[in-house]
Amino acid sequence: MQETWNAIVNESRTLHVWDNSVVNGMLQTADYARNLFERSMEFRRSARDVEGAVQARMKRQEWLYRPGKRLNLLMHESVLWARVCPPDVLAAQLDRLQGVVGMNTVDLGIVPLGAELRLSRANGFWILDDRLVTVEDLHAELWLEDAETIALYRRAWDVFAGSAVHGVDAQRVIARARRELDR
Repeated sequence: MQETWNAIVNESRTLHVWDNSVVNGMLQTADYARNLFERSMEFRRSARDVEGAVQARMKRQEWLYRPGKRLNLLMHESVLWARVCPPDVLAAQLDRLQGVVGMNTVDLGIVPLGAELRLSRANGFWILDDRLVTVEDLHAELWLEDAETIALYRRAWDVFAGSAVHGVDAQRVIARARRELDR
């Protein structure tokens, strides 16, 4: 499944992503991804290749270093606080997020906990080149290709973007969550 998703992402030039539950796979550390895969497989009671999935996810991140690519990622601040992995793994993940702020190919926006939301947080979603939207739920992944639906999700992304902080302000939000782990 991860390799299929890699192929679709590789075809894309611009991604607009909204995440409100976990750090997006494009920016995950290997340990963070491993913890997510292990917990998901345990919950689903499925036996899958965790290490293969982690390697595929890490390979997908090569996309971030290719000329002409752009990841526009918005995350709700609660993602930074979610204990979906051990504290040391989360700390390394937050350090990784600090490091991507300012990358030429990444625009990371964080919607602070206290920000006014003009739209319910809903499910996370990806918009790939305004040609495909994917929405992941607990039991399924939807692939939506009609122009009207893509435009609706793009409007939702724009609404969330209006509540986000970027650059140094995003780093401050990440640093606050990181400091709390050290307590």
